[in-house]
Order: sequence, then structure tokens, then C-alpha cells
Amino acid sequence: MILSSEQTKLIDQHVKDRLGNDFTGHDYAHILRVVKMAKKLAKSQAGIDLGVVTAAAYLHDVIDEKLVKSTEDAEKQLSLFMQRIGVSQADIDQIFDIITHMSYAKNLEERYELSAEGNIVQDADRLDAIGAIGIGRVFYYGGSHEHVIYDPKIAPRKHMTHDQYRENETVINHFYEKLLKLADLMNTEEAKRIAQRRTVVMQEFLEEFDLEWNQER
Repeated sequence: MILSSEQTKLIDQHVKDRLGNDFTGHDYAHILRVVKMAKKLAKSQAGIDLGVVTAAAYLHDVIDEKLVKSTEDAEKQLSLFMQRIGVSQADIDQIFDIITHMSYAKNLEERYELSAEGNIVQDADRLDAIGAIGIGRVFYYGGSHEHVIYDPKIAPRKHMTHDQYRENETVINHFYEKLLKLADLMNTEEAKRIAQRRTVVMQEFLEEFDLEWNQER
């Protein structure tokens, strides 16, 4: 897929219009970080369609079930938008294959085999969920959904279905139920390297949190 500068500008504006007022951590700034990381990861892989990677990285959250009232309507609108700006149906299909299957929740019960481009976009999105920015985002999202910060009576869940995953109750448990697991789920070697360092940042934070919660520090 050859993505022209004009198409890139239109996609960028489309995303900004949809997510510019988001207050859950899935805002336009998140998108730009994912796009930048996806391009960085793509450089380490041979034979990657950078146009598909870029478009999918930009568009991955505009149909997210957490952010839209109807995923079916959002997908129809996105498909029409891409047709309108001249994206071929083959490229639209490839982009949709990525953005409809890349989420953590969609892969809980059975892992979907993404394309090489999809693996890169998935890694880039997951990297933005961990580390220092990930810590900020998880509390931001939890607050927007009225999740309590921590409740020692609620143990982290080890096995979840898609629906159970969406019923998260505490912010701290989300680290153990998802975020600390992401390093082992990265697809590319570069993402694995970055994820290891960001995971250490989260582990150190959780250790300090536990000490402060129990008034030991």
C-alpha cells in the first residue's frame, strides 16, 4: 500500500476528529505515539508494507469497543471513509484484519494470527500500555470508569474470558491481569527489548505502591 501524503493528512485529521476529546488514555497523543513506534519497529523487519502499518496504527482505536457505542456502525463509517480517500478494497481488508483482531481482549480465549504488519501495530500499541506512560494511562482510564485504585480483598484474576476482562474493578489488579504479561506476548525482537525495560519500571512502581499502601515507607 502506497500511502500518499494527502491520504496520510486525511487519516490523521479523521483520527484527531474522533479521538481529540478522549479522556480515557486513548487520545490523539496515544495514537501519535503508536504510529511513531510502529514505524520504528517496521524498520527492523524486512518486506513490511509501511503504508498498511501506518494506516492501521492511526486507525486502530476509532472502532474500539471501549470507545464507540456501536462497533458495527464505527466499522461501516471507517470503511466508507477509506474508500472516499482512495484506499483500495484489498488494503482496507488488510487494515481491518489488523485493527479488529489486535486487542488484548480479543486474544484472551484464542490467539489470532496477525500479519507481519499486524504484529508490528499490535506491539506498538501494547508498548504504549506499559512503562511510565502505561502507568499514567491505566490510572487515567480507571478513573474515567470509576474503578477503585486498589482493594486488597479483590485478588487479581488469572484466567478471563473477553466479557470478564471488561469487568475490571481495580486499577492495581490490571497490572497483574494484563500489563505485566505483555512483555512475553510481544511479536518482534525490538518490541521485546523495549518491553523488558518498561516492565521493570512497572514492577518498581508496584513494589513502592505496596510499601506505601501498607505504610511501610
